[in-house]
Amino acid sequence: MRHGCKVNHLSRTHSHRIAMMSNMATSLIMHKRVETTLAKAKALRVYVEPIINRSKEDSTHNRRIVFSYLHSKEAVNELFREVSQKVANRPGGYTRILKTGIRKGDNSEMAIIELVDYNENMLKEPKAKKAKSTRRGRGGKKAEETAAVDTPATEAPVAEAPAAEEPKAE
Repeated sequence: MRHGCKVNHLSRTHSHRIAMMSNMATSLIMHKRVETTLAKAKALRVYVEPIINRSKEDSTHNRRIVFSYLHSKEAVNELFREVSQKVANRPGGYTRILKTGIRKGDNSEMAIIELVDYNENMLKEPKAKKAKSTRRGRGGKKAEETAAVDTPATEAPVAEAPAAEEPKAE
């Protein structure tokens, strides 16, 4: 029984799993996104987020610790030069997992894991949506808006002229 075991072993030995996570983290840092299975993406997120967090403070000690995880000088340089500048103000959550469907061969769930600050499509400001117009009768919001536009509130009401006095019958 797996009482309290929180590591997904991914059907691999310890050494194979560590090597795979190191390679996937290096690819993620170098290419900014990786397409893989959902289980591997979730395991990679747990592996790579503390590494990215270390890169916020550029010191020799942090570079050596990150190098012990990644085993790639190019990836460490990329992480400390480029990625750390983009995530400097972010308190966490440096990666995003997007589900892409299932793989045809073995029916496994596929996903894309990417660095949050590098997806240009997601960083764009969303366009303001128009108010939904309905085709109902009986007024509603549109009738109120047009009525407000037709009669401005700044005009004073017109005073009516006093009516002619009628003679009193006694």
